[in-house]
Amino acid sequence: MATTNQERATAVEPVVETMVKRIAEGFDPERILLFGSRARGEARDWSDVDLLVVMPDGTDRREAAIKMRGAVGDLPVAKDIVVTTPDHIARRGHIIGTVLRPALREGRVLYERA
Repeated sequence: MATTNQERATAVEPVVETMVKRIAEGFDPERILLFGSRARGEARDWSDVDLLVVMPDGTDRREAAIKMRGAVGDLPVAKDIVVTTPDHIARRGHIIGTVLRPALREGRVLYERA
């Protein structure tokens, strides 16, 4: 039986679950969203994992991204981790051509702080 894009988009792969768990436990983000081809169910074997990680305002986004990449660097998948903050989303999330806009529009929330 063939798997549809919708079925692929709804399933979360074990490697993605591991990435989310490590980032959630190690960095205490507000939210983690999966976006890109994996969120749309269009991923191929070589597709990367695109995560948008929303950290509290005042977070050094660049430093956090470097540390997060280190925390998941051993996992056998290409990854793109974009770190943002609520303030950054408010200022730039609506701008066409930024990575934030499609990530916020098509992204699937995989983790949200309680």
